[in-house]
Amino acid sequence: MNTYTLPSLLQRFFTNRLLEQFGASSHTMAGYRDTFRLLLRFAAEHIGREPSKLHMEDLDASFLGKFLEHLEFERRNCTRTRNNRLSALRAFFRYVSFSEPALALHCQRILAIPYKRYGRGPVEFLTEEETAALVAAPDPKTWIEGRWTKAAGTLSTGC
Repeated sequence: MNTYTLPSLLQRFFTNRLLEQFGASSHTMAGYRDTFRLLLRFAAEHIGREPSKLHMEDLDASFLGKFLEHLEFERRNCTRTRNNRLSALRAFFRYVSFSEPALALHCQRILAIPYKRYGRGPVEFLTEEETAALVAAPDPKTWIEGRWTKAAGTLSTGC
C-alpha cells in the first residue's frame, strides 16, 4: 500500500497523531472527523471520485480554498467555524509534512492559507439586577444549594 494515499494518511493522522500522541478529547476528534467528512463529500462532488480513490495531490491549496468558501457561502458557516475547519486541515497537513517529507512542499502551500479575520463583539456583562437575581436563585434549604449560597456569600464578603 502506498503510504502517500489520502486514506492511509488520514487513518494514521487520527490513530497515531490525535489519539496516541496527543490524547485528543472526544470533542476534538469529533470536530476533526466532521471537517474531513465535509471535505471528502465536497471533493467527491467536485473531483468526481469517491473518497477512497482521492490522492493527496487532489487536495491542493486552490481546492481547499474553494472548500473553505463553500463552508462560508453555501453552508453559511460563520468565520469562526471556517477557521476551526482550517485548523483541522492545517493539523493534518502539518502531520503529513513531517511524516512524508516528499509531500512537504505540497503541504507548505496549504499551511500558508491564512485564517480569516473577523470582528469581535464587545464583552457583555450582567447588570447589577441580573447578578442579584442569580445570587438569590438557589434555595439555601437544600444541601447543595445551601453550600453554594454559603460559598457565594463567603466570596462576596471577602472572608
